[in-house]
Amino acid sequence: MPISYPVTFPSIGIRSMTIRARSVVGVAQSPFTLSQQVYKHQGQSWEAEVSLPPMKRDEAEQVASFLLKMNGQYGTFLLGDPANTSPRGVGTGTPLVNGGSQTGDSLITDGWTTSTTGILKAGDWIQLGSGSATRLHKVLDDVNSDSVGNASLTIWPSLRSSPSDNAQITVLSPKGQWRLASNEMQYSIDEASVYGITFACVEAL
Repeated sequence: MPISYPVTFPSIGIRSMTIRARSVVGVAQSPFTLSQQVYKHQGQSWEAEVSLPPMKRDEAEQVASFLLKMNGQYGTFLLGDPANTSPRGVGTGTPLVNGGSQTGDSLITDGWTTSTTGILKAGDWIQLGSGSATRLHKVLDDVNSDSVGNASLTIWPSLRSSPSDNAQITVLSPKGQWRLASNEMQYSIDEASVYGITFACVEAL
């Protein structure tokens, strides 16, 4: 049976995860005055290193098979921040994108619980899209909803594409779409038949 991407990450706990935000910014500095010229390019992406807990064979082979399904950097999978599956903010309502053709690092939304202070807070994750269109963003400022449930979010990274009007916004267990950072897959086995698995991944763009 052909593999359908993105694949869901196995339901196995993550021991640790390092998440990195990469921005493409060019800096030219004068060797004489040390003055700088800075240019922000469009490139922004998430990167991560994931370490799984020590496992016996039954669990480890599930993960090994999952990683082999990726076929190196070819396949994609869905994964979120395992320690922050719910927002710091209130996060209630049925949040939706308010208006099509939006671009940049702000997102106008509606459908939140009305007149709520801290409907989302700085650092909260949101997910836009699903399947191969899944995108993971961080909210950069505390946000309040107004009397009709509208809220304007400042996000990172900037929108990859313009979401549709009334597209769903996921705040509980939000995920991003990733691919492995290498075409090699490896794991270790010690004398007690305990498996160790770590891997690096990058946002699938």
